[in-house]
Amino acid sequence: MPRPRKERRCRQFDGDRVFKPRSIPMSRLAQVALGLDELEAMRLCDVDGLEQEAAGQRMGVSRGTVQRLLQSGRSKVVGALLDSSALVIEQGASDASLRTDDG
Repeated sequence: MPRPRKERRCRQFDGDRVFKPRSIPMSRLAQVALGLDELEAMRLCDVDGLEQEAAGQRMGVSRGTVQRLLQSGRSKVVGALLDSSALVIEQGASDASLRTDDG
């Protein structure tokens, strides 16, 4: 039996949740789901410029978990762009209940 998933602190996300190519109807697109934790890891490391260790401390997870979230999230974003898929940001418990102090 796998270990229970540790809660991850993520900043509240109020932006658009679906990004898709302009000229293709949603019904004809494959959808790629991006988790809030993946988005938060990318925001902290790629936008805010934090090291993985510092990002992990902010999110309440290990550096290794941040590394896996970054790899997974980046792969999904690049795949969606290259394959002209819709990128859908998932809603989850961390959306509102696990806000960080800076968001």
